[in-house]
Amino acid sequence: MGLFTPTLMSLTARICLTLVCLTPLATPLTADDHTPTVYEVFEDYDLPAGLLPKGVVGYDLEKTTGKFSAYLNGTCSFSLKNSYQLKYESTIKGSISKHKLTNLKGISVKLLLLWVNIVEVVRNGDELEFSVGIGSAVFPVDNFAESPQCGCGLDCVNGGKLELAYFVGSDSLIFALLSWVSNAPNLFGSAVGQY
Repeated sequence: MGLFTPTLMSLTARICLTLVCLTPLATPLTADDHTPTVYEVFEDYDLPAGLLPKGVVGYDLEKTTGKFSAYLNGTCSFSLKNSYQLKYESTIKGSISKHKLTNLKGISVKLLLLWVNIVEVVRNGDELEFSVGIGSAVFPVDNFAESPQCGCGLDCVNGGKLELAYFVGSDSLIFALLSWVSNAPNLFGSAVGQY
């Protein structure tokens, strides 16, 4: 039996040496395997990361169809001074393609007293057009370079209000909403127009 001991140790040493030599080969494969964040995915489609608030905890993307879901820990809302109040549900769904988000669900904007869903965002050069179905508003892409934070938007130091002017299309969007509401008394009952 004493004659077999060196052979067993040699076999054990070979296995250990092989494992030690192969480990560095496997390490770079996992180190370079980077799953992009949802913000990076938006940028890959030439859309600004600031269309989504900070704090997205995960996402799903079907690359062949462009269907996506982004997940937050809960609902998220914030106001922009002299502009709009936005609300994001805990799950945001839609379809993404180059320069475009369509079939959006889970993002809404407050216009006057009503919350309406943003259903589409289209990038045209240096502008983003936001559609709520009955109208749209156009904003500079630069306004969305940074992701807002839930609760305070883009200015968490100064009480959560960002000084923004109304942009092209916002007046027509409000006018379209007012026209729609005034022409739809059956949807809201007889109280419309009495206030």
